[in-house]
Order: sequence, then structure tokens, then C-alpha cells
Amino acid sequence: MADEPLVLGIETSCDETGVGIVRGTTLLADAIASSVDEHARFGGVVPEVASRAHLEAMVPTIDRALKEAGVSARDLDGIAVTAGPGLAGALLVGVSAAKAYAYALGKPLYGVNHLASHICVDQLEHGALPEPTMALLVSGGHSSLLLSTDITSDVRPMGSTIDDAAGEAFDKIARVLDLGFPGGPVIDRYAREGDPGAIAFPRGLTGPRDPVYDFSFSGLKTAVARWIEAKRAAGEEVPVRDVAASFQEAVVDVLTRKAVRACRDEGVDHLMIGGGVAANSRLRALAQERCEAAGIRLRVPRPKLCTDNGAMVASLGAEMVARGRAASDWDLSADSSLPVTDPHVPGIAHTHAHDHVHEVSKENLYS
Repeated sequence: MADEPLVLGIETSCDETGVGIVRGTTLLADAIASSVDEHARFGGVVPEVASRAHLEAMVPTIDRALKEAGVSARDLDGIAVTAGPGLAGALLVGVSAAKAYAYALGKPLYGVNHLASHICVDQLEHGALPEPTMALLVSGGHSSLLLSTDITSDVRPMGSTIDDAAGEAFDKIARVLDLGFPGGPVIDRYAREGDPGAIAFPRGLTGPRDPVYDFSFSGLKTAVARWIEAKRAAGEEVPVRDVAASFQEAVVDVLTRKAVRACRDEGVDHLMIGGGVAANSRLRALAQERCEAAGIRLRVPRPKLCTDNGAMVASLGAEMVARGRAASDWDLSADSSLPVTDPHVPGIAHTHAHDHVHEVSKENLYS
């Protein structure tokens, strides 16, 4: 193995088939096959459709990533895969594929955590993560505040969503406004031409007796939907751009306010923001403004690395290899509710099973 491990990562937790290849903290390939268009007519992700799309896209996407990186599969030092959390069926496709490739190639297998991967991907953009790092992860399925002192072994939850995640709320409001799916990008686009102070939508869980770091967007979603319904019932035109801007402001105000408070309370001077909603332009701008005022350094990967991708999985896998973490057992399974406190699912290194794999791989099972 070279000084910097060469690792392939597979991500299939939802509707993106992502395959990334990294050498240490250098990104060599980031291939993605999305099934978002297949879900659009349903207004959200359909698990069975996602699983079938992963099956069809897996091998071509891996081949594309290897070609883009200019490396052979035999050059790899390990294969990492998202073991959870996520959609059970979708995860199983990725885990099964990773096992097959690792077995055939005689390479160690690393089952890693989806949320921890979202944090680790920032290393591909801004270098090694400071320890500790506070991370705000916001996506269609998660809104979480996490404190990481070691991305491979110690990630502590500070707060999370108690109902709708931020990305989920974006999708639902976009549907009410007839803007289509996914909602995040389109609401961001409309909001740029609207007034964020036009409508005073509520800020969930910001009262003195509310949980300090937890999030709730269900009440906000309901308030926005009722406001729109009232306008339509009165025969009035709905100011879509102002609604989008005011709703978006309510979301990012709460997210950034709680993230900065967590940094202050824990004495952490770095905040990393990841997940699909981290691509939102207003979230980035307000986070930068508030972090600068608080003396906190903000780290946000470029938008393509914020959404689900294989590069983030490969990045965490490379960190596992570099730090000598144990590889996963061959009975690794998908865990749709894998807790973030488990950055990876370890196993017993150098077992007879691993020895057998290395013998089998000599017969050129992969061509």
C-alpha cells in the first residue's frame, strides 16, 4: 500500500448510485447515476424504484469511476460502502456489491456510516478535519448537530430533528407551491427573487424551554401550507417568491443559530456544514455571516460534494485505512438505522476468511 491509501467508495443510501475513488485526501473520481427523475412523478423517493435503479447502475458506475481515476481495481487498498443509515433495500444493493468486489479482489471491506461520511468528505475540499469539529448535517432525511473528535471512532450527537428534516420540509413546501421535486434547488432559486422578511413564519424549537440543539420543521411546514391555502381560498394570488424566501429564511435561521450556539457552548472553533441542503445559497451565506461574527471558521464543501456521493464514502474509508482501523467482517449487513455513534462497522482483521479471499483473488476473478 502506498503512503496514501487508494480506496473506492460505494454510496446507495437513497436515490443516488455514487462511486468515488480517493487517494488519501485527493479526489480522483466521483461518478454518480441518479434516479431522481424516476421519482419525480411520485413527488418523493420510492424505495423499490431506488433499489432497482441501483442494481442497474452499479457495475457501469464503478467501471466509469475506475476509468476516470485512471486506476485498476487491483490497485485499490480497500473498498468502503455505506452500511447505514438509509433505505434498507437500497443499502443492501451497495453492501452486496462492495462485498462481491472486495471478495473477488482480495481487498479489505469497510462498512461506514452515511452521516460520518458527510463530515469526512470535507477533507477532499479543505484538508484534514480539525479535531474536534462541530458538524451541521442537513438533508432530506437528516438534520443533525454532531461533535467529532475522531471521525473514524468518536462522533457524538448533540441534536437532531424530532419530526421532518429540513430537506423533507423543502420538498413538501415545493409540492404545495406546485414547484416540483426535489424541492431544495427550486425553492432556493425562487427565494433569490423574493423578500425573506415578507411573511413571519415560525421558528421551531427556539423557545426558552425547548431542547437547545434539536430541530423541528413540521410546525413550520404546516404554517406555510395553511398560509398558502388561506390565500387560495380567498381567491388571492400566492406570492410564490416571497413565500419561498420567507420559508427558506425560517429554516436557515434556526439551523445556523443552533449550530453557532453549539460551537460556543462546546468551545469548538470550527463548523462544518454538509448534506444536500448545504448546497442552499442562503444557508451558506447566513452561516458565513454568523460564524465570522462568532470567530468560528466555517467549512462547507462545494455543492456536488454536499449531496450523496461515493467520494464521501471513499474519503472515510481512506481515513479508516490510514488510521489502521479494523476491516469489516464478511457478514456485514445493511442497517437502516445505524447510529452515528458507529462511524464504521468493524470486524476481525486477518481472519481465515480474509486469507481465503486473497487466495481466490489470484485466479483473476475481476477483469
